[in-house]
Amino acid sequence: MKGNHLIETRLIGQAGLSGTGTIGRVTGNLDELPTLPERIRQILNIISSAERKPGYMICFIMYDITSNKVRTLIAKFLLKKGCTRVQKSIFMADMPSDEVQDIAQKLTEIQKMYDNNDSILIVPLSEDYTRAMKIIGQDVDIDLILHSKNTLFF
Repeated sequence: MKGNHLIETRLIGQAGLSGTGTIGRVTGNLDELPTLPERIRQILNIISSAERKPGYMICFIMYDITSNKVRTLIAKFLLKKGCTRVQKSIFMADMPSDEVQDIAQKLTEIQKMYDNNDSILIVPLSEDYTRAMKIIGQDVDIDLILHSKNTLFF
């Protein structure tokens, strides 16, 4: 039991939630997302890099977590690790594979700390699939932005 508390304390500290006060207390509102154009800009920065760095991978990290406290902890943790929030429960990462493995290991530890039926998915994406991504919403034409639309002139 004491070992779990040490792990929890370490993970909370890594997520930036250490210190006094309630664990679930957050500075700012994590439920508020940046605007859609800002999120698209962040996604495009990830997928449009001219050359992929060796050993890096792009992935989605998605979760379905019922506890507000745990959901907040994981959101702060992923943001601190450099992930980009795409939707409320979906993050995109472009980082070395070993960092993704480290995130997966820490999320597994958190998952084991409490009785739950929650799920966390880490989905690696190939560069081709990332470039073929479709974003639906407002007046956004991602194909035009990515220059993947073909125009024929006669």
